[in-house]
Amino acid sequence: MATETTSSCTGSNLLQPISEIINLPLDQVNFVVCQLFALLTAFWFRLYLHPSKTSPFIRHVVASLLGFYLALFCFGWYALHFLVQSGLTYSIMIFAGLEHMHKLCFIVALGYLSFCQITRVYVFDYGMYSADFTGPMMVITQKITSLAFEIHDGETCVCVCVCVCVRMPSLLEYLSYNCNFMGILAGPSCSYNDYIAFIEGTAYQPRHLEVNGKENGKYKYTEPSPKKDIISKLCTCAISLAIFLSMSKVCPVERSIDDQFVASTPFVLQVVYLYIAMLATRPKYYFIWTLSDAINNAAGFGFNGYNRDGTPRWDLISNLRILDIEFATSFKMFLDNWNIQTALWLKRVCYERCPINPTAATFLLSAMWHGVYPGYYLTFLTGIGMTMAARALRHNVRPYFLGSTTHKSIYDVITWAGTQIAICYTVVPFVLLAVGPSLKFYRSWYCCLHISCLLLVCSLPVKPRVKEEQQNSLQGGLTRGHNSHSITDNNCNQKLKAT
Repeated sequence: MATETTSSCTGSNLLQPISEIINLPLDQVNFVVCQLFALLTAFWFRLYLHPSKTSPFIRHVVASLLGFYLALFCFGWYALHFLVQSGLTYSIMIFAGLEHMHKLCFIVALGYLSFCQITRVYVFDYGMYSADFTGPMMVITQKITSLAFEIHDGETCVCVCVCVCVRMPSLLEYLSYNCNFMGILAGPSCSYNDYIAFIEGTAYQPRHLEVNGKENGKYKYTEPSPKKDIISKLCTCAISLAIFLSMSKVCPVERSIDDQFVASTPFVLQVVYLYIAMLATRPKYYFIWTLSDAINNAAGFGFNGYNRDGTPRWDLISNLRILDIEFATSFKMFLDNWNIQTALWLKRVCYERCPINPTAATFLLSAMWHGVYPGYYLTFLTGIGMTMAARALRHNVRPYFLGSTTHKSIYDVITWAGTQIAICYTVVPFVLLAVGPSLKFYRSWYCCLHISCLLLVCSLPVKPRVKEEQQNSLQGGLTRGHNSHSITDNNCNQKLKAT
């Protein structure tokens, strides 16, 4: 396996012997080793380049250079695309007018990303399982467009989101934000203000409020330690990796479209198998995103205030909540806790700004951002119907089960099972990638959930969501959400709060 995929690795061949020994593709070995190197470097960065010991300039330079080195090691000269994309959009920010700057940055960043994805898949064809240099570009695209909208909103006082940027970053700050070593390989995306607060050491300055509204000055001068959270996240990484390596080959999703399997297996068991296969697929993402979160925490980035019991929270840029995913009782609850930072980006740049059918527009943007494989579009088009059907079902059925605890428990069990089946059904094309296998799977299920969604949307009334109500709900959530685990919208304005 390792030798077969060596040719698809565009990065360094230094670790080729290790790749052959453990029988894993070289690009995956490079990625994991670089992330472990970034983790160790992050501890050094926090301890020896602490804001109290060195200037923001030095921290920016070191973070950027280390990020470029890791990118070159993993992707070779393809890492230059990161600089080209950043350079083009920075030029737009400098020279374009404020009125259209954010739109131009959005078009150029997403367009350049799409161009690279198209050439990689349909021109060079390096294979679907190789480490993809467009993966980091996806995160950089989020950062570029988020910053452009933050600058635009900060200058024009558009009160769509509290994440606003009050000044134009220097080129060094911009490159450090986009290409720092903590997030260059796997993200996650973050607010520019939060990143600058971390670099300048102002992330811990704001005094936090207790439940009664009084200032809690107990922790004012104490910099919280991320040690416990890092250990917990690394344990999660180890468990996730073990589950993925042991189960992914035993329960491949591709078996769901095997003719013999479909013909000889009762439909109920096919459903159970698909759930187990998807359950075995998710730990790969748990490992990647949790390790990335731990790296940022080790560097001192990710502090998000305190819980009610006074313990520090290090989930500012966390990308998932595993228990909320696995026990989600609604389609929305699953999506809100999966790839959180991407969901926030989609919400801020598309959903809150799109005047017509924001749900469909958001899903389509998500498909474009993910790549050019047809399976992505099948997944997100199906997701539109699933979201609308789930909204209609919840609006019309849930009130009947709130009368007693027993009825509510029954409702939760049923909706959990329904949510897991719906998610598995929706994301099969995302895993299979190609049109033929994806349609073959849906035909084997007689497109039953597509038909069910259509019937539910057509037959059940849903109260229309007025734009003004959405804004009021957003503002209410922001004022309540500083210490609430259930609020998806993390704090994204630490630097402004510190000043």
